[in-house]
Amino acid sequence: MSGGPSIIRRPVFEKSNVELVSALRANFVASREASMPVDNNNGVRMVDGESSSGPNDIPYTLWTSADNDSLHIPSKVFQTRGLSEERSQYDITVKLFLLPQTHFADWRRHLQEAVAAVLEELDVDSIDLLIVSFPGISFDAESEGSGECGSNRIEATDSELMDAVADAWEEVELLHSRGVALKIGLAEFGRERLQQFLPRTSHRPTVDQINVRDCHVLPQSTMLFAKQENLELLTHNDCTDILPQGTLRDLLGKGEDGVGVLAGPSPKDNGLKGDVTPEWVVKYTAVVRDRGVIENKGYFASAELSEKETR
Repeated sequence: MSGGPSIIRRPVFEKSNVELVSALRANFVASREASMPVDNNNGVRMVDGESSSGPNDIPYTLWTSADNDSLHIPSKVFQTRGLSEERSQYDITVKLFLLPQTHFADWRRHLQEAVAAVLEELDVDSIDLLIVSFPGISFDAESEGSGECGSNRIEATDSELMDAVADAWEEVELLHSRGVALKIGLAEFGRERLQQFLPRTSHRPTVDQINVRDCHVLPQSTMLFAKQENLELLTHNDCTDILPQGTLRDLLGKGEDGVGVLAGPSPKDNGLKGDVTPEWVVKYTAVVRDRGVIENKGYFASAELSEKETR
């Protein structure tokens, strides 16, 4: 067998955005219901001393927690942490999605926040592989390069985008040099974009994760270039814009599928008022090495709430 990087195809499960939204909603609903005190005399759940007619009566302040300018949804009280075995028994993979609405200048901070959240959740000081997905970049198998598609597009020239990617990559390199991320990688970079990017790095990525839509075969030129540069090619089924703004608004809002954190259109509605903008999503998995079993898998997401301008 010849050496060089391998191409590893991951099993196709449900689209990551469906999995993410389902996981967030289930977590929010469970935490909200757990926050309701129960009258020990009759087992009825109570809100403000009165029996509750349903989950929509539960104020978000009962199951969320504020920390300076941040709101944790749900409260950290409802979260469990840690791994059941020693850290050395696991392969921990983290994938960070920087979302299209974010500002370039915030990307380094988002990287720090996302990795810190996973380290705290798993109670570890390192991860085995960190993959970063940048907005505005998606693999185009037909052109053997990288392109933009759908809602992943951002308003920037290619030169501006690559300058921002290079700047954010310096933060990834710092995480690597400190031993926090043992291996580092990126997503959706075709041959042409890799040729632009690699000379600008101090620590090169060892992994390039590509979404091969409709089971297309990777272009030969990309495979040869990856072998030449000692890049491991992985395929995946993730959505690049994993948490659209409207989806998050529905999830946190007052509607049928919402959990009531955001206020509705009525001035009398309780809840936070303003526009919510997703900033990043991070997905993590902890696999037990000797058994190949996923013991821990989850997501964190971050968003910014800004007040609507009034006229």
